[in-house]
Amino acid sequence: MQYKDYYKILGVVRGASEAEIKKAYRKLARKYHPDVSKERDAEEKFKAVNEANDVLSDQEKRAAYDQLGQHKPGQNFRPPPGWEQQFGQGAGDSGNMDFGDLFSQMFGGGMSGATHGRRGGRGQAGQDFELALEITLEEAYQGGEKTLQLEVPEPSAQGFMVRVPRTIKVRIPKGATEGQRLRLPGKGGSGMHGGKAGDLFLRIAFQPHQWFKPSGHDLNLDVPLTPWEAALGAQVEIPTLAGKVRLKVKPGSRSGQKMRLTGKGLPKAGDTFGDLYCVFQIATPEPLSDQERKLFEELQQTSSFNPRSF
Repeated sequence: MQYKDYYKILGVVRGASEAEIKKAYRKLARKYHPDVSKERDAEEKFKAVNEANDVLSDQEKRAAYDQLGQHKPGQNFRPPPGWEQQFGQGAGDSGNMDFGDLFSQMFGGGMSGATHGRRGGRGQAGQDFELALEITLEEAYQGGEKTLQLEVPEPSAQGFMVRVPRTIKVRIPKGATEGQRLRLPGKGGSGMHGGKAGDLFLRIAFQPHQWFKPSGHDLNLDVPLTPWEAALGAQVEIPTLAGKVRLKVKPGSRSGQKMRLTGKGLPKAGDTFGDLYCVFQIATPEPLSDQERKLFEELQQTSSFNPRSF
């Protein structure tokens, strides 16, 4: 029987973690899939990658494989005495058996990645997917439900991957934040040969808002003030995600000055809220009417105020 170096086939070290094996397998499966690959001998490489993953992703099979020791790829060898009995039922004359068939017979069923999809045995879990999910700040504030129209790759009856339309409903949690990941179990790729479906991960991204700029659970809002509102003080109406409120502007307010409105930001855990930071911006009328120009000229002649200290 000829030895196959499954670790080398997947391009991982012998002590690789389950996550590293999974990542390497997915990368190579996409690279060599016969439906999309232009690589030479893509189908044979695809079968080899799936065979290696079938063994190394299963703890029992991997333990049996590691007990065989290390040999050169293609080197003829025989399992050590008692190996078949230790890990499963005897496999008969293993010296005349293909390496992959040896594991198939000992552990039951065909290799999960075979392109023609032999049935039985342990199934291959479906692929996890991660997508960006754009929501509005209003949706993050209120929570709710969105319906997504997706196309996901799924294995056909012949074992090839095809793109299938799918409708998925997702609940937006109240207080969702930028970058938050939502996990939808079983909404990823379909499993093969009875394997469980993968998961769908949705990464929250906020759509640009007309007024608010989010920072975690806090919000920032530019509030334009006229020169006389900033100088004399005023009460101005501003928007919040819960509706409009009145904001008291103190006399002598400056451009760039911040004013915090507690609890007017995005929801947090425990029925609390972030804050809304109002940033004052001084705006002048444009164009000036004749009367406005005259009044500004009078102010220029009357006032000794100089904002420049250099």
